[in-house]
Amino acid sequence: MIVEIDASLKLRQIEMADADAIFETINSQRTYLEKWLPFVMFTKKVTDTEAFIKTVIEAPEECFEYVFTIREDARFVGLISFKETDRINGVTEIGYWLSENDQKKGIVSRSVLKLCDFAFDTLQLNKVLIKCAVGNLGSINIPKKLGFTFEGIEPNGEMLRDGNCVDLEVYSMQKKGKEIRGK
Repeated sequence: MIVEIDASLKLRQIEMADADAIFETINSQRTYLEKWLPFVMFTKKVTDTEAFIKTVIEAPEECFEYVFTIREDARFVGLISFKETDRINGVTEIGYWLSENDQKKGIVSRSVLKLCDFAFDTLQLNKVLIKCAVGNLGSINIPKKLGFTFEGIEPNGEMLRDGNCVDLEVYSMQKKGKEIRGK
């Protein structure tokens, strides 16, 4: 599946052929990425990335989550996905990460908006969450910019590479309120 954002920016459902590009990006930007992304410390070889992709591709239907590569002019620049989707209550969370060299171009903001539309219109969900580590201003600015509502702080929500737990800022967008956000 490909979700087109504009002529140069697309989201493509992850596939095994993406393993090398994903791993190379993580490996070459390890210091930058591991500050906020716990999985980086467990991604030591391309086979670790292949194992992750395999779990996504082979997930049973009731556990399936959409995981997309973010591609600018067909070049891999990051990942964005739904996670912990609760289909009964119509709630999902969006997680994302982007290559350091591709920051501050609106790539994640545009990708999040497109996935919100997909969640509300195609998947018929009612609420989208974004959780960001307290202090991760680059990530926190995304939901703020897009008109998400600040829900509060989730204490000790995620363990970082140094073994310390960090609190998470929780933001949400409701389906009924999506028309008021900026595009």
